[in-house]
Amino acid sequence: MSGGPISQDWEPVVIRKKAPNAAAKKDEKAVNAARRAGADIDTVKKYNAATNKAASSSTSFNTKRLDEDTENLAHDRVPTELKKAIMQARMDKKLTQSQLAQIINEKPQVIQEYESGKAIPNQQIIGKLERALGAKLRGKK
Repeated sequence: MSGGPISQDWEPVVIRKKAPNAAAKKDEKAVNAARRAGADIDTVKKYNAATNKAASSSTSFNTKRLDEDTENLAHDRVPTELKKAIMQARMDKKLTQSQLAQIINEKPQVIQEYESGKAIPNQQIIGKLERALGAKLRGKK
């Protein structure tokens, strides 16, 4: 540093608070401060505020349609001919329900449901039963 006076080149830095955002303008403190300062305060009641009308507006229409709908919807069940054919073919092969189930890689409950008529017919399972029992179970119509 050579001989001359040392001077500072610094400028003063002014730090200001940010202007309040929309949420801060709405809180109770800000509103009260504005009232004390005599500022104009505008309150607006929002229509349908805090309700989920968009989601529930069409329910009355749907409910009415459901009430008017008298159609009885039920799954198909195993026909009597198929139940008897499965039982007969299984008895001819001298197999129990659980043995037959093991052969076709299904649970014994599946065979019970088919033979009692409670199962919903599945063509894949019927095909497995046909191969395992060596009998034609479908197409007897």
